[in-house]
Amino acid sequence: MSLHWEGEEQDAQAARRAAAEHEELLAGARGDAITIANEFAEVRVVRVDTRNGSRLLVESPKSGQWVSLDPLELESLTWQNTATFSAMIGNPFGPLVPEATGGIVEGGDLTEGGNEPGRQLPEGGSQ
Repeated sequence: MSLHWEGEEQDAQAARRAAAEHEELLAGARGDAITIANEFAEVRVVRVDTRNGSRLLVESPKSGQWVSLDPLELESLTWQNTATFSAMIGNPFGPLVPEATGGIVEGGDLTEGGNEPGRQLPEGGSQ
């Protein structure tokens, strides 16, 4: 007897595509990977060159999760405040903004103050 679930083949195809993309990124690695760890987490980062420019590949060896970020995506991390990171940590393995919303956050935006005059800078932010 063999157990199967709805969407099993789609999950397997997505996993194969992700593995192939990961291998392709690693083929463009430049320099040695850097590992940063503490008692809560471990990540490995490496610069990879792609046909669209350099990216930073960030991997979690423990979970197998990874993401590649271009320079603008990396810079956008500096625009965030601690509440954004707390929200991400509070919802592990899930998106901060669900894809079904098309990037639109109901009931306001994710940033404090938006574009209103006199808005506060994020913690640690500068202009």
